[in-house]
Amino acid sequence: MKISKGALAAIIFFFIIIADQLVKIYIKTHFFLGESVEVTSWFRLLFVENNGMAFGMEFGSKLFLTLLRIVVVALIIYYMWRIRKSPQLKWGYMVCLALIVAGAAGNIIDSVFYGVIFNNPMPPHVAEMFPADGGYAPLFHGRVVDMLYFPLFSFYWPDWVPFIGGDHFLFFQPVFNIADAAISVGIIALILFYSSQISAVKITEKPAEENSAEK
Repeated sequence: MKISKGALAAIIFFFIIIADQLVKIYIKTHFFLGESVEVTSWFRLLFVENNGMAFGMEFGSKLFLTLLRIVVVALIIYYMWRIRKSPQLKWGYMVCLALIVAGAAGNIIDSVFYGVIFNNPMPPHVAEMFPADGGYAPLFHGRVVDMLYFPLFSFYWPDWVPFIGGDHFLFFQPVFNIADAAISVGIIALILFYSSQISAVKITEKPAEENSAEK
């Protein structure tokens, strides 16, 4: 059975969403905020939350940022629907778009719903899902759950290095989640391998396969 590009994108989308949310819900209900578990010397599960974009970056109004994400995701999904049967469309390009939109949607779920469905107890207590006393924030004001931390290596800069001499350097510092990883992989692959597709893929009123079927 041959799978279509649109169906593949849908499978990737729902797989990323489900995996991302399962891990986030587990961390939220089994770790207290700030708790860290060492898996290996270079990988830890570290429960942190943020109000902003991927990898803990923050800027602007929380409500504006959430609404902007929803609009962007809706536009990308609409674009994917319109190009799904374009003859110029490559499989990899559709996969990249699916990864990006799934990752963005995964973090949108946190921002929209997590404040309502979770409480926010003080450590060392862990959060409860659907608490009797209600959540920690109103709709659209939830915080994004991050947990993947890869402190791969660290060193001290030599004293002779201007401005940062003697400072400690750690690589890789950001704490992120599966949704962030999907966005990053999708964007990097899109830039490296499929940037030409943005202009090559044509959006038509009727997909090419439907037009040929009518002739």
